[in-house]
Amino acid sequence: MSSITSPTALHAFLESLGAKPLKALSQNFLIDANIVRKIADSVSPDAGETILEIGPGPGALTEEFLKRGARVIAIEKDPKFALALERLQTPDGRLTVHHADILEFDFSALRGPLKVAANLPYHITTPILEKLCENHTLFSSAHLMVQKEVAERMIAKCGSKEISSLTLFLELYAKLTIAVSVSPHCFFPPPKVASSVVSLEFQKPPLSDPKPLIAWFRKAYQQRRKMLRSTLGIKGSAATLRPEDLSLSDWLVLFSEQGPPLLLQSEKNG
Repeated sequence: MSSITSPTALHAFLESLGAKPLKALSQNFLIDANIVRKIADSVSPDAGETILEIGPGPGALTEEFLKRGARVIAIEKDPKFALALERLQTPDGRLTVHHADILEFDFSALRGPLKVAANLPYHITTPILEKLCENHTLFSSAHLMVQKEVAERMIAKCGSKEISSLTLFLELYAKLTIAVSVSPHCFFPPPKVASSVVSLEFQKPPLSDPKPLIAWFRKAYQQRRKMLRSTLGIKGSAATLRPEDLSLSDWLVLFSEQGPPLLLQSEKNG
């Protein structure tokens, strides 16, 4: 295995493939070995543990995970990189490569518990997060590189302007922390904004069926400046609150008190 965590090595590798970063796939490749190690440290794979890596590209993280004794299931949409990843195969066959779109990949073929590692494409970050959470029983944790602005939304607290329905959705399924901050200079080509690695430790949702509550989040945040009495028909002391005023625990209490009947009524009226 030969490292590609330097600009010179990466450029030579891309030239050998006749490949270049594709803007349509949001491809920005890591060229900082120290950051690669820090991300791998946040994932912290034990020898023999399996990592689902989404969009590994040239394979800088893949190579680091394999060096640490992990098994890697790599899902790569770009055919050139999917084929090139086979060069990292270990003598004991710890690498499995799927040339596939993660949004179309059949998770039912996987066997957990797995750890997830990914540098998420900006334009499909939310759909991938939703797919991971909906299949959360397969995963113990996920360690996801996203734009810094998205990371701040993911971990926002009630009362902040960054909090959104995405924040609450994720909090239902996981405990979130920012593990690593990454400068644009650590990538080729350098993105216009900084990035962060957010770690999610998955947990069982507090509701057996979270979907009606998630629908509430989304409806309220579509008109976030309006009071809850206007968007959700809330009554009582919470009527004059706006969605960012409520923590997840507040939402759970409010939903248990007023949720199902109002939701059914709003669907009827709609």
